[in-house]
Amino acid sequence: MVALSNAPQNLKLTSRDIQKDILNVAAFETINVIIRDLGDALFSILIDEARDISIKEQMEIVIRYVDKKDQVIERFLGYDGASNIQGEFNGLKTLILKENPCAYYVYCFAHQLQLALVAVAKNHDQIALLFTLVSNVVNVVGASCKRRDIVREKQAVKVAETLSTGELSSGQGLNQETNLKRTGDTRWSSHYDTLVSLAGMFSTVIDVLEMISEDGSNSKQRAEANVLLDSIQLFEFVFNLHLMKTVLAITSELSQALQRKDQDIVNTMNLVQISKVQLQKMRESGWTSLLDDILSFCEKHEIVVPQMDDMFVARGRKRRNAQEITNLHYYCTELFYTVLDMQIQELNAHFTKSNTEFSELSRLNGIVDLAKKMVETGRDKIYPLVYLLLTLTLILPVATATVERVFSAMNIVKNRLRNRMGDEWMNDSLAVYIERDF
Repeated sequence: MVALSNAPQNLKLTSRDIQKDILNVAAFETINVIIRDLGDALFSILIDEARDISIKEQMEIVIRYVDKKDQVIERFLGYDGASNIQGEFNGLKTLILKENPCAYYVYCFAHQLQLALVAVAKNHDQIALLFTLVSNVVNVVGASCKRRDIVREKQAVKVAETLSTGELSSGQGLNQETNLKRTGDTRWSSHYDTLVSLAGMFSTVIDVLEMISEDGSNSKQRAEANVLLDSIQLFEFVFNLHLMKTVLAITSELSQALQRKDQDIVNTMNLVQISKVQLQKMRESGWTSLLDDILSFCEKHEIVVPQMDDMFVARGRKRRNAQEITNLHYYCTELFYTVLDMQIQELNAHFTKSNTEFSELSRLNGIVDLAKKMVETGRDKIYPLVYLLLTLTLILPVATATVERVFSAMNIVKNRLRNRMGDEWMNDSLAVYIERDF
């Protein structure tokens, strides 16, 4: 400390070796503090994977435990350059279960929710076509830096115009989306975000596709843009876009709630039940409001709306023995009701009572409160097995929210200017940055 206090204020550490040694010591002490706080308590491990800025797979490791104050704690322990978590033969899950047959594997509830709902929606032919078209639009419009720049410029102009006319309201965090978001099957609400961005930037996307259809560098690009223009300006595409955007908006709220670090499995099941109720409510009374939103969107973007009482005409060759139905029957029954029924059934199938039978303890405000009360009153010593069950339930990981936050930190620590950062240096940097409160 004397040496540091006497050093000139402009002193800089210019040796990478010294920087790395200091950082390694700081990371080592940080991890030791976490391990001492853990002691001999039971704990669970949260693991997830993502690509860093240099497109290298990274596996984040976080432990979850109940500390001596009976608080549920999640702490970052480290990362490793790995990728295959669920592999049937060589994945991390398989390797752990080989060493510890009693280990209990819990798939992230938020990921499970998204994968279940999007996957079941894609079982419907028209919804599968919707996501295929959306993916193609994102790929074509965002195929190059030049096109993304054009999208940003055009969207900025349109936002300025709508702000001046009062169609949009200004404020912190509003109207900042300037590019289409890509979907990721293992990322919370990514499909919802993609649909929201496409709906909000629809006219910009049309402008860019028209530009590509006229000025594309080859006939393939021009033809692809023309096909997409024809497809996404149909009423059926707009209907499916708004239908899935509304459905995923309901479960997106659940996904956001699952990202809370202090979320326990009992509260999670309550949130799932709320989502089920909201989907059922939409099925019973949401048709009119959804159709009104769609008609307003079509009017704004000059999309032809079919008469609901007319007979539905499917695109392409007419199917043999196809029953004649009205447009109203097709859009209301075969799309609206069918998709919602599929979603509700999938939620019931994935989040059943048997999935969480260990959570039946709670007629209380929460199992955290129950565990705290047992410690306060000394009943954890009188009923050690009950307290053990509570502890086990508390450390069951509900979602990998903390690990997802590590991914965000990883992109700060290893950015474009430091994309060749070594594994050990990155691990030490993440440890002291993420657990800086220690």
